[in-house]
Amino acid sequence: MTDGLIRHDWTAGEIEALHDLPLLELVGRANAVHRQWHDPNAVQRASLLSIKTGGCPEDCAYCPQSAHHRAVDLERDRLMDPDAVVAIAARAKDAGAERFCMGAAWRQVRDGAEFDAVIEMVRGVRALGMEACVTLGMLEPHQARRLAEAGLTAYNHNLDTGPDYYGNIITTRTYDDRLRTLHAVRDAGLQMCCGGIIGMGESVHDRAAMLAVLAGFDPHPESVPVNALVAVEGTPLAHRPVVDPLELVRMVATARLVLPGSVVRLSAGRSNLNREAQILCMIAGANSVFYGDTLLTTPNADMAEDIALFRAIGSRGAAIQAAE
Repeated sequence: MTDGLIRHDWTAGEIEALHDLPLLELVGRANAVHRQWHDPNAVQRASLLSIKTGGCPEDCAYCPQSAHHRAVDLERDRLMDPDAVVAIAARAKDAGAERFCMGAAWRQVRDGAEFDAVIEMVRGVRALGMEACVTLGMLEPHQARRLAEAGLTAYNHNLDTGPDYYGNIITTRTYDDRLRTLHAVRDAGLQMCCGGIIGMGESVHDRAAMLAVLAGFDPHPESVPVNALVAVEGTPLAHRPVVDPLELVRMVATARLVLPGSVVRLSAGRSNLNREAQILCMIAGANSVFYGDTLLTTPNADMAEDIALFRAIGSRGAAIQAAE
């Protein structure tokens, strides 16, 4: 058994076999690797803000911000003022968040006044002593370098699912488009935040194939969000069933075994988990959660409940640096 070793040659079949282990065996192995690489009592709190909402030209089937999904009841907002964003980040820090993530509903970054404003936001968040992450769509190499120069900690650009299933979810850009942005992020020296969503109708093999792509990066992504679909009325996936919590546990545990040094972030869908399911995800290897009442435009776990959860498990927050 090679648990805990960094590998870049995982196959989807190998990963699928891990995923399908008896649950107690899977979680036990994942917890051992988690303790080998990480402080098991440290759970980072990250806050996420939509800095520009709605009107995105992409057709992502899960996303209420897509301009293609006209039946979604969502108010569009222009890019926020940098001072207002930094003030919100300061409040998030006071509430216990250590990482501040900013998302704009863009297909791609365009040079100009709006990108300049995002650069100002990044500088402001970093000046607070917080980690800063943005997700802005596709990115050119020179834009990645500007973000790095501004002090950005990480760039989020999720693969969403495996290569073979991707076309069932998004048609307005390709998997290779996603990978080009991720390589630009890597080349600029930024940390890579990249994960996916389960519950969109994909197979376990598709989930495993996505993890195999992530494992192929050298180094592995520093941050791997694991999301469960939050089905939003008016989107093509509105009537997908709620993901079984144990499916999320399996995905977290498998990600931990395949990506030992990465920070695994328990992300969208956490509001559907009871306290015990969240704790099981943390035992299985999740060491970060998004903290706050909303995730861009979808509900998140209640902050008061989160405070009680962290108190119950005796967890401390920490600015976690992934290691490889």
